[in-house]
Amino acid sequence: MEEEKKHIDELIATYLTEGLDKNALAELKAWIAASPENEDYFIRQREVWFSAVSREAASKYNKDKAFDTFRNRIGSRKQVEKAPRREFRLSTLWRYAAIITVILAVGCFSYWQGGVNVKDTFADISVEAPLGSKTKLYLPDGTLVWLNAGSRIIYSQGFGVDNRKVELEGEGYFEVQRNEKLPFLIQTNDMDLRVLGTKFNFKNYVEDDEAIVCLLEGKVSLKNKYIDCEEIILSPSEKIVMNKETGHMKKATVRSEDARTWTNGELFFNEEYLIDIARALERSYGIEIEVADSLKRRRFYGDFLRDGQSIDDILGMLTSTGHMKFKFEKNRYKLY
Repeated sequence: MEEEKKHIDELIATYLTEGLDKNALAELKAWIAASPENEDYFIRQREVWFSAVSREAASKYNKDKAFDTFRNRIGSRKQVEKAPRREFRLSTLWRYAAIITVILAVGCFSYWQGGVNVKDTFADISVEAPLGSKTKLYLPDGTLVWLNAGSRIIYSQGFGVDNRKVELEGEGYFEVQRNEKLPFLIQTNDMDLRVLGTKFNFKNYVEDDEAIVCLLEGKVSLKNKYIDCEEIILSPSEKIVMNKETGHMKKATVRSEDARTWTNGELFFNEEYLIDIARALERSYGIEIEVADSLKRRRFYGDFLRDGQSIDDILGMLTSTGHMKFKFEKNRYKLY
């Protein structure tokens, strides 16, 4: 009995830190589904893991240290207190700030083992960058992701085993680990991306008028969800801009490095609408900006430092380039 418990603990620890192969994952799922007590034990161990990650992330995330903390905790006590929470804030520092949410998946997966129909009791993981901060994370396959302020990524706990699908809301910079057997797929409301191994930036906030993909390395194929057309292939130093009203897509050659300057604390705007710039500033500084209708479709170019310049500094520079002014009134900034 003790050997079985030790084996299950090893499966859970490997699942949480490195990922299991298909056979081991099937074994763990079957054990979890065998009884409510097993499922409850798995949930408690998962809570311990996230707690260990949270402690390490307060300075700088180290998977090995978090793993050691986890192993020590499950080894030092037979039972871990139940923790009903499903939301974890990793850090208050902007560089590592994130909210991880476990989304319960009800009956979304099933398979047969030993004549018993086993439903997937695992959950989807949602990682969110709060307003005014950004988040750096590594997916289970080793892919590096930066999430900009107000963005969210969702992936299944089977990610890297039988799929590499993610859902993205907002803006993310990706350095995707190559795996020809499991293409990396990003799904959004407006377009889908398919990659093998590459570096790119994808910006697609719900409130923005345009969705933008900029490729730094490798290749990316894009599928437009608005109009019926062939997939578009991007090569390095190319970007695609899609109008979300018409579905029209425009390809251009750009200096691709500019697309990820925001990961270093810069705010780079290349001929973008003022309304979209205002929304980006709202997310970055956690403030509200009201833009006069006559100014919303004006385009601006600018390069600012998020950490070295205040919102008043940036708005002052923007208004100095055109015939407009700004003021702070009733807890919001106004451009007029």
